[in-house]
Amino acid sequence: MGDVLALVEARLRTTLGEPDARAAVTFLGTDRMEVLRFVDGDVIRYATLGMSAQPMADPTAVLADQVKGPRAELVLSVRAGLADTDKVLRPLAVLAASPQVEGVIVAPGASLDLGEPLWPGAPFSSVLVAESGGLVEDLELDDPMDPVRFLPLLPMTPNEAAWKRVKGAQELQERWLSHGTNLRDPLRASVPLD
Repeated sequence: MGDVLALVEARLRTTLGEPDARAAVTFLGTDRMEVLRFVDGDVIRYATLGMSAQPMADPTAVLADQVKGPRAELVLSVRAGLADTDKVLRPLAVLAASPQVEGVIVAPGASLDLGEPLWPGAPFSSVLVAESGGLVEDLELDDPMDPVRFLPLLPMTPNEAAWKRVKGAQELQERWLSHGTNLRDPLRASVPLD
């Protein structure tokens, strides 16, 4: 477990630079989750560290495989200086702990809902999980372990989350693209959904 996390942190540092802050959260019955903050010009990136320590297990499986299965960490990118986004550290740790706590497999196209704003005053209480391989390359591990995927999180307004449930993740992403939505804007309004 420690070896995997050391490799994950090394990949994050190689790709995003040195973190300028980190926070750790431990939930009852789960491993410790850390969130690292990286500053890149006017963009702040928050990356979880700890979710990939063990593979995510199918909630219907009788026994969880301790070696094989999907592994992931979460990455959120927002513009700096527009909102108090550093308060997202605990909510991100909650999302990273969800495979252990709720037995869910976090994968691209999934919605993760906190039921409260991502940070104080945020117009978002949920995120869309995007495809890995863009910002931070997948980290290959020794066989038979699955690679660690670094999954970007795209904040969704309640209306966008409801629309996504009906139309699907692809439709929502196409709507954002066609309207030139700045997904890093921590104060952005909902994309037009009519």
